Amino acid sequence: MTSSTSPIASLISKRALDLPGNPFAEADARAAAAIAAGEDVIDLSKGNPDGEPPEFMKDALARAAYEQIDYRYAPFDGKPEFLKAAAGWYERQHGVKVDTATQLLATSGSSVGISIVIEALVDEGDTVLAVEPYYPQYEGSTAVAKGRFVTIPTDAAHGFLPDLDAVDPALLDEAKLLILNYPNNPTGAAATPELYATAVRLAHEHHFVVMNDFAYAGLGFDENPAISLLETPGALDVAVELCSLSKMYMVAGWRGGFVAGNAEVLAAAKAVHRQTTVLASTVIQEAGAAALASDQSSVPPLARRYASRYRVLHDGLNAAGFHVLDSHGGLFAWMEVPEGAGTSDEFTDHLLHRAGVAVMPGSCFGASGEGYVRLSLLRPEEDLAEAVRRIVADRDRAAE
Repeated sequence: MTSSTSPIASLISKRALDLPGNPFAEADARAAAAIAAGEDVIDLSKGNPDGEPPEFMKDALARAAYEQIDYRYAPFDGKPEFLKAAAGWYERQHGVKVDTATQLLATSGSSVGISIVIEALVDEGDTVLAVEPYYPQYEGSTAVAKGRFVTIPTDAAHGFLPDLDAVDPALLDEAKLLILNYPNNPTGAAATPELYATAVRLAHEHHFVVMNDFAYAGLGFDENPAISLLETPGALDVAVELCSLSKMYMVAGWRGGFVAGNAEVLAAAKAVHRQTTVLASTVIQEAGAAALASDQSSVPPLARRYASRYRVLHDGLNAAGFHVLDSHGGLFAWMEVPEGAGTSDEFTDHLLHRAGVAVMPGSCFGASGEGYVRLSLLRPEEDLAEAVRRIVADRDRAAE
């Protein structure tokens, strides 16, 4: 971060020095360096949408740019029309009623929601539980709060879903927060009603909060849509959920989302939000309100597109002897590192420089992620087919 000889070095906080690196920034740097060196790279390491939002959403944003009221700061907790649209979306899509005044908060993306919920609950030394493999920000935001990050392992044999009843009750008693993420990044696992019911029951029994990162709402591959944690009876007593405009409507760069759930947790999160982060943009909230209040007809075709792209990777690589695991939704495929190919980091480096395909090593997602790599679905099918061809051709060359 700084030179050890710099007079500023002694002024840097221990908190900043102790933070883990951001694996996505590191992946960007790896791919950029390879491209700068003249390598032909298909970048499947990113979760950046490769399309456009619905026209009506762009039109709503354009109209908002001419509205005098939207030149002013947004209300601290969100524009009323955005919160109303979010509440309507929950009721129509998931049968859940949330109060716009006490159970919703507009944020500049779900990542902001992750950090403020953790900071609202976690004091130094407090325990945060997360299910492996996990999105790396859960660990990073816990480190900022100086909490203790403890993980619950999963494996392919159980569909990367945890057995929460097998967790040590003493650990559950210590926990302030349990973090879930379904549909899951990176595995594509989907929560069952039974899993959510168990999480809610244990939260009542052991007095912790459950937070579900619902960033991939609407993007399930199965006939039935992905379920919300808040559909579970009793969830609003103990749980919050994070939602994002980024994935459902392909507007990651606009940074829009919201937190919904328990009113007491939301009150604390709002207090943190008001002191530590930028308010959600007025014009993005206008566009988000239009999207959330719509009939959602733009979302299922997007889910079908990602499912079709997933099948390109799954079918092509598995036919060649690799093992891409089954997925139920989201934006990624999860593939085993072939036997003899080394660690996930080593295989990632090999694919980048020998096959010209950039992926994310599973090690970024916790101990249960080792032995796997994550491939993004956010490239056209022809690019994914070419990535399959390159990976298979590289394997075949090595075998000659």
